Amino acid sequence: MERNLKNVLVISFGFFFLFTAYGGLQSLQSSLNSEEGLGVASLSVLYAALILSSMFLPPILIKKLGCKWTIAISMCCYIAFSLGNFYASWYTLIPTSVILGLGGAPLWSAKCTYLTIAGTSYAEKAGKNAEDIINQYFGVFFLVFQSSGICGNLISSLILSQSSTNVSISEEDLECCGAYNCLTDTTNTTDSVKPSNSLIYTLLGVYTASGVLAVLLVIIFLDQIKSDQAETEKEKLDAPSFWSTFLATFRHLKDKRQCLLIPLTMYSGFEQGFLSGDYTKTYVTCALGIQYVGFVMICFAAVNSLCSLLFGKISQFTGRKFLFALATVANTASIIALLLWKPHPKQFAVFFVFPALWGLADAVWQTQTNGLYGILFEKHKEAAFANYRLWESLGFVIAYGYSTKLQAYIKLYILLSVLVLSMVTYGAVEYLEARSSPGTPTATKKENGGAHSQETSM
Repeated sequence: MERNLKNVLVISFGFFFLFTAYGGLQSLQSSLNSEEGLGVASLSVLYAALILSSMFLPPILIKKLGCKWTIAISMCCYIAFSLGNFYASWYTLIPTSVILGLGGAPLWSAKCTYLTIAGTSYAEKAGKNAEDIINQYFGVFFLVFQSSGICGNLISSLILSQSSTNVSISEEDLECCGAYNCLTDTTNTTDSVKPSNSLIYTLLGVYTASGVLAVLLVIIFLDQIKSDQAETEKEKLDAPSFWSTFLATFRHLKDKRQCLLIPLTMYSGFEQGFLSGDYTKTYVTCALGIQYVGFVMICFAAVNSLCSLLFGKISQFTGRKFLFALATVANTASIIALLLWKPHPKQFAVFFVFPALWGLADAVWQTQTNGLYGILFEKHKEAAFANYRLWESLGFVIAYGYSTKLQAYIKLYILLSVLVLSMVTYGAVEYLEARSSPGTPTATKKENGGAHSQETSM
């Protein structure tokens, strides 16, 4: 097996096992830990810590430890969050959320850097287009990664469905579900029929074991890899200061394209935050029960996973503009429909339609935006991906922060507004790229500081 592909698969399956645990827990937080908004509060704190982490930790850890050990150590932070859920309280979930947040930015930045370097390295040796190889690697990664949602949510639904307590949801209770939801913590199944502690502990035990397996897989099978930039700057980074690395991330904002990509990057956090924090609670748990959250999210993960592979393959033929347009249409249609739809158990199939469309759109936001960052900012990968995680995390913080304060319809209008803004600014990025170097050879662009990568459509 080709060595680079082996490493891509190791990272992919490492993330699969890690996010089998975290993804399942994230989907359940708003429903399982609904008392005083503890669940969404922990997620908001988590992504706030992720923002702080994005500002300075990725460049330090990646250049001092390399991508492999940065990934392994950061994964341990996710395990801490699983342990904190064994006794969910403000004194356990909030600190472990901070720990996870601090490890999140280095984890994702190291992953993105590793895949970009591996793709570029293989393309140079094989004489292929680096952009196409990078897109394929990200496509393979997200195929496996998004599959973790299937496994994690299947585990949660199978375990939680073992509860012997069932509830009949009244028509009065159903009036509090959907876009015009009631802002209370006492809706139907959320509090009155909470799973038993034994079932919760069983679920958390499986999730913790999955996280440990992810760490072992990376430590044992992943090859170390370093970027040329890291090696040439090694002497300067022997004793990195906080401010030098902090400023490195924000210095990247001098690039106009990075600033224009901020709304699109934040939208990724908004849309994921709405699905996992609001759709699961105000639509699924409210109308069907918490045991169905996992099954509904499996639909999202399955479609997301398949579309990630598909879009990674066809992007070189369709171009990234077409895929971004497709995702925009899918999300816009879903948002409008959610504003109009009143969830009811008799419309069981409809609960799965929305996560399916959401999964299709999210596959584009993830694969194409990650690939776009790697291509546009080839010479500043660490700083670029740190910015990606920073602004996406800010979207999560805002989405979870107002989760318990606003009705769902207001959040849907906010989501639609950010989406429109994102497409306008993304269009500006494409315009700048087309105007700056139409038909310019790659070599010439690299001589100009690597500000632009090949213009072949993704």
